Amino acid sequence: MTANTIATNTFSETTKDLLNYEWHTLSEQKVVQTLASHPEAGLTHEEATKRHQQMGANQLTAKSGKSSWLRFLEQFNQPLLYILLTAGVVTLLLQDWLDAGVIFGVTLINVIIGYIQEAKAEGAIAALSKAIATEATLIRNGQKTRLASTELVLGDLVLLASGDKVPADLRLLSVRGLQVDESALTGESVPVEKATASLAVETPLAERSNMVYTGSFVSFGQAEGIVVAIADATETGRISQLIESSTNLKTPLTRNIDKFSKSLLYVILGLAALTFAVGLGQGESWIDVFKASVALVVSAIPEGLPAIVTVTLAIGVSRMARRKAIIRKLPAVETLGSTTVICSDKTGTLTENQMTVQKIYAGGQHYTVSGIGYAPDGEILMNGQPVDFNADGHIALWESLEAGLLCNDSHIEWGNGQWDLVGTPTEGALITAANKAGLTQENLEQLPRIDTIPFESQFQYMATLHELDAKRSLNVIYLKGSVEAILQRCVVYRRRHRMFDAQGQQVALNSAAVEQEVAGMANQGLRVLAFASKEVATKRSFDRNDIDRGLVFLGLQGIIDPPREEAIAAVKACQSAGIQVKMITGDHALTAAAIARQMGICSTEAQVFTGRQLAQMDEKEFAQAAEQGMVFARVAPEQKLHLVKALQSQGEIVAMTGDGVNDAPALKQADIGVAMGIAGAEVAKESADMLLTDDNFASIEAAVEEGRGVYRNLRKAIAFLLPINVGESMTILIAILLATALPILPIQILWLNMVSSIALIAPLAFEPKSGHVMQQPPRNPRERLLSGGLLQRIIAISVFNWLVIFGMFQWILQTTGNEPLARTMAINGLVAAEVFYLLSISQFLPSLVVRIQDKRTPVAYAPAIGIVIVVILQCLFSQWSMMNQVFDTTPLTFIQALICMGVGLPVVFIALILQRFDPLN
Repeated sequence: MTANTIATNTFSETTKDLLNYEWHTLSEQKVVQTLASHPEAGLTHEEATKRHQQMGANQLTAKSGKSSWLRFLEQFNQPLLYILLTAGVVTLLLQDWLDAGVIFGVTLINVIIGYIQEAKAEGAIAALSKAIATEATLIRNGQKTRLASTELVLGDLVLLASGDKVPADLRLLSVRGLQVDESALTGESVPVEKATASLAVETPLAERSNMVYTGSFVSFGQAEGIVVAIADATETGRISQLIESSTNLKTPLTRNIDKFSKSLLYVILGLAALTFAVGLGQGESWIDVFKASVALVVSAIPEGLPAIVTVTLAIGVSRMARRKAIIRKLPAVETLGSTTVICSDKTGTLTENQMTVQKIYAGGQHYTVSGIGYAPDGEILMNGQPVDFNADGHIALWESLEAGLLCNDSHIEWGNGQWDLVGTPTEGALITAANKAGLTQENLEQLPRIDTIPFESQFQYMATLHELDAKRSLNVIYLKGSVEAILQRCVVYRRRHRMFDAQGQQVALNSAAVEQEVAGMANQGLRVLAFASKEVATKRSFDRNDIDRGLVFLGLQGIIDPPREEAIAAVKACQSAGIQVKMITGDHALTAAAIARQMGICSTEAQVFTGRQLAQMDEKEFAQAAEQGMVFARVAPEQKLHLVKALQSQGEIVAMTGDGVNDAPALKQADIGVAMGIAGAEVAKESADMLLTDDNFASIEAAVEEGRGVYRNLRKAIAFLLPINVGESMTILIAILLATALPILPIQILWLNMVSSIALIAPLAFEPKSGHVMQQPPRNPRERLLSGGLLQRIIAISVFNWLVIFGMFQWILQTTGNEPLARTMAINGLVAAEVFYLLSISQFLPSLVVRIQDKRTPVAYAPAIGIVIVVILQCLFSQWSMMNQVFDTTPLTFIQALICMGVGLPVVFIALILQRFDPLN
């Protein structure tokens, strides 16, 4: 039996158990043996075909969605829509086709919006499938070939090179200077160096140096790896399953509206049944009693509520878009306003996502570097003053910068209005630092590169050979790498370490002092690189023996991805508004804590937790850490999701930001998921409720501000709308109990609810936010829609509206005996009260006063426009003969119109009193 046959049988017997292997713990030989492959020839074509048939294609399984028509019908399953549909049916029974059409139209609009939102959200898994689609170079039958990544099977031998996208989860068998960008999966801000040695079982995902994962990018080097997981079994596939298992929670607004709608539905049906029973008990005919019950139902249903909620949220969407935040789901607008915790990714959101040299130690001197990113804007400073390189004293600094520029395989270029890096972020930072000193790669053409020793993880350095002086037959070697790797090579024949002082003279090297400087930089979250040089005789190549000793230490450069200045201000604004800002990142704890301290997110080490610490906690300890911690570093995708759930279990309203595949499950689980529009992975965008077009945390703070304004406008709309319906319902109910004529007819109620109240309530959606909206704590997420103050306001205004309608009707009826006139004046009295109440709770009059004092201050004209529209409509309602016939009204005299206005005026004083107890602005 051949080796291949034996291997195939072994593979078949263990296929079901392969998912349980901790591949990073096994040796290279054991991995190859377990997968029944060959370390040099790979699989045979026949075996690969068999495995492909057995295990399927290397692509994620898309979640089977509901049919379109079923998703559409499910949108009707909402209590508020039940009420709207009931209103439409009642209106049809009244044979009022126009009003019925309006009600059903509003219902249909809400359903369509909900359907579109749900359809977009289900694109997340499809986006993940696209994320792993690529081609792969592999060896089969001992021959190199290139296939679609979907054709890969377990045991395939894959070749990786710089620029490749990793096509499956691989256990590395051999590497040469391999660096992999795993930021989309782990959140690590810089490429990760890879090796082949076996690791401990508890090694977290971000530190598994002998593994590479689907969707990552090779930024440098070469490697061979064997496929150990494909499709849904990959780390990306596991995240896909997390996305499916996480639930899209309802927002505080939708939860409150659902609860309120159910309660209102029961109240309306109960009052209608009571009205019908009382009417029959008083000896009225069932037809008259039925009409009265219909009038009560129509009066109690707030037909305008869904419309005003939709309009208000849509306006919030528009305002947020102007501030770089694109809302994908309407309810997310209001959720932002109630957010109590923002869990933010670090890289690219709180930071610039551009590595920057900030500290330099050379020649025994300390230097700082101003400016951020890859733009050559900034200076080298010493003691706060720009360094004059023309003067003596900074030769060591100059050589250190020169070494970072020459011992470098990257470059920075200008394009599309910005500086773009081609290469690794660390090398880009070194180039930019040199540029700020006036050094460019073009300026150093007099030092042409002759040979290179590329970076390899086992040696921890890169070296380049340059022609220094042809006449003197002299070349120079530059090294950059880890401090340990460089320091141990700075040795001369007397075994005395040496370095350059500020004047460029060689002096004894104090290794302890250098290591102390390294520790100081590391405590600030800086990644430290060391630099050295060595002059050698002219040669066309060199090897590691040439740089094993005798080097001159040049200096240190400390690199970090710096925080955004505007993000620091935004974090402070959120904190002053009572919103906690927590950092959740896959980066190192030391780096994350340093950035968090600079931004004011945390102040003590006790507020910093690592993924390894979280993994050792039980549920109670985890929940406590989630609440008390401010920085969570080296966390896995499952832990991000777990953190969001833990905070939600504490009653927090959580906004989660992210840009990578690893963030997608937490983005979907959060009350509002915020994805990066520029650097974000497609699956993260599809899972999110909001996209940031500038990938900036400051835009989140702006969106929160707009969200709070939206919620205040919704409260105003509810405070305005419900008293109209309650006042009308009280009027109908009391009239029935007193067995008197109805002060207002069902068709007149529809006019009030669908025309007058809509025209007046719509302007509230356009109200500008108040200036102190971010100076107050977020509202209690457990707060009911009708909180104590708002409920008192609604009751007080409802009673006043009832007095206006019922009182006006009875007064005019008793003095004139004219029912149409009494109803017309009662309706106009109510409309006048609505107009005065609108002016009392809107910002129109206050902003108008400010406008007069300062012409630069904008004023909200929407209430004025709404009032003009209503006045015109009410004139038609009262004075036009055709409207008189349709709505059973009668024309009013000028004096009667003034009386109606006078009756509504007292609501202004009531509103002022209520404002002291329940401020709406």
